[in-house]
Amino acid sequence: MNLRRILATAVAAAVTTPVVFLSAAPAFADTKPSPSTTQKSTLDDEDPEDMPSLEELKAAVALAQKAYDEAVVEVSEAKEALKAFDKPEHPLRAAMTQAKTAAEAAAAAKVLADEELAKAEKAVTELPADATEEQKTAAAAAVTAAKKIADEAATAKTAADTTSAEADKAFNDARSAAARVVTLAQKVQKAAAEDLAEAQEELEFYEEIGGECEIDPAVEVALSGPKSVTAGQPALFSLRVTNTSDAPLEDVNAFAGALRIPEDDVIDEDTDFTDRMIPVEWSSADNLEWTPFTEEFDSIEVGKLAKGAHYDVKLRLTVPADAPAGEGAAFSHVEYETNDDECGMGDYADATFDILAAKGDKPEPTPTPSATTTTPTPAPSTAGNTNTTPQGGSSTTRVNGSLAATGADDTLPLGLAAGAAVALGAGAVFFARRRKADANA
Repeated sequence: MNLRRILATAVAAAVTTPVVFLSAAPAFADTKPSPSTTQKSTLDDEDPEDMPSLEELKAAVALAQKAYDEAVVEVSEAKEALKAFDKPEHPLRAAMTQAKTAAEAAAAAKVLADEELAKAEKAVTELPADATEEQKTAAAAAVTAAKKIADEAATAKTAADTTSAEADKAFNDARSAAARVVTLAQKVQKAAAEDLAEAQEELEFYEEIGGECEIDPAVEVALSGPKSVTAGQPALFSLRVTNTSDAPLEDVNAFAGALRIPEDDVIDEDTDFTDRMIPVEWSSADNLEWTPFTEEFDSIEVGKLAKGAHYDVKLRLTVPADAPAGEGAAFSHVEYETNDDECGMGDYADATFDILAAKGDKPEPTPTPSATTTTPTPAPSTAGNTNTTPQGGSSTTRVNGSLAATGADDTLPLGLAAGAAVALGAGAVFFARRRKADANA
């Protein structure tokens, strides 16, 4: 089971089946989605509930390592067996050498026999005209004897050549078979190496994304901003992170993003996010300059957060000037570590807004936004940055609860559910990168 595919499936299931995604909400508890409104995920062959445990991943690595080690031994043994054919004492090589020597001896014997036969036949032709019958008979007998020996030598040579050819074939066939065993063993080793690398990568990925981290909203997130944003003009949003746990947190990181929601409120694995993501920058009392989110700096490092304390951040979104009118969503979630090196994934929040066409362009009809639950921005406390005044009005949507419950608010619009899933998927990847960078530091 591929861990990355499971995570991708979880996101895809949420964004391609929005009705199911929202079905956990009380308002939908007794309502079954109709076939016409339910969209089937193309990845439903993977069940997110089949997420492997740490022990299972470690066992998979151990099993893959065992298979690879065995494959290495098999390759080594196959190579040694192939090398053995080059040694003189190898039975097939010895038999081949012996048969070749016998064939050479038989060939030499045939040459001698043929020479004797030629001499006997020449002696007959050179008999003098006055040769006696006795001399003629003796010469003829010599030819007959020499021919018999030559025939026997020819037969012996043929047999020796056949034996030598068979010995050669036996040797070459066996050596070729041994070479094929080496090739097959090497292929097995390569496959085992790939399986081991994949198992190790899955284990590493599990550990990087905090596979053992608890999903607990110990850190709350409040996100607010204007109800409408004009393309090409920056818009300010306010983000507040509050520690509602019973203990201080040592390492808190906030992730934020924004996107233009598709007109049909459907996001699946084929959606091109490169054209829909909205650039986001942030600033705070500790970081006065507007800072963009990048692959290297993918989160807001809040750092330590005392019990009950909060941290305020300004977000600046700039919808591309050529973006058409429509609907957008900003979203944020938090991850943290405690002083006991325990980790967790905290709250998630989002805020929808209308996107107005850039001034000077003919505005497109603006869809009526779905109803959302409005939660006022938390009142400033004595701890942390209190710069939370929203720009251009406030439209805040709060989604409280664990990661599994994200988007289950009965007032969450379908498009925003898609944005929520994207945020969760992106957040997991971002957090994995941050953990890996910290480990390599």
